[in-house]
Amino acid sequence: MSKAVHRIIQLISELNISARQFDISIGTANGYILRMQKNNASVGSDVIERIVKKYPQVNLVWLITGKGDMFIDEHVKPKVRSKDEIEDYINKRLKSQWSEEKKALLNEILKEIEDSKK
Repeated sequence: MSKAVHRIIQLISELNISARQFDISIGTANGYILRMQKNNASVGSDVIERIVKKYPQVNLVWLITGKGDMFIDEHVKPKVRSKDEIEDYINKRLKSQWSEEKKALLNEILKEIEDSKK
């Protein structure tokens, strides 16, 4: 079973960048990945986390276990809302807030009326 460091070397090759560029991109010391490969060492979880933050297209399961594809086929993209949808949402929220304020004001007035009757 190959180690994560070997898969990272494959990833670097697939990204078509140098190991130094990769080290810089994830914020590790210059030569870190090559040193880990040379020593057949394990890569820490902090480095794995940096990789998936910098390269979200990388399949985390593949990176850790070697199972599956190197890259995630489709990223879940946030739905882009139209200007009208955004305005509708804002208006609904404002109406809701105003309704709550009106209810609170009405309850306050009713309480004052009841208190004045006593």
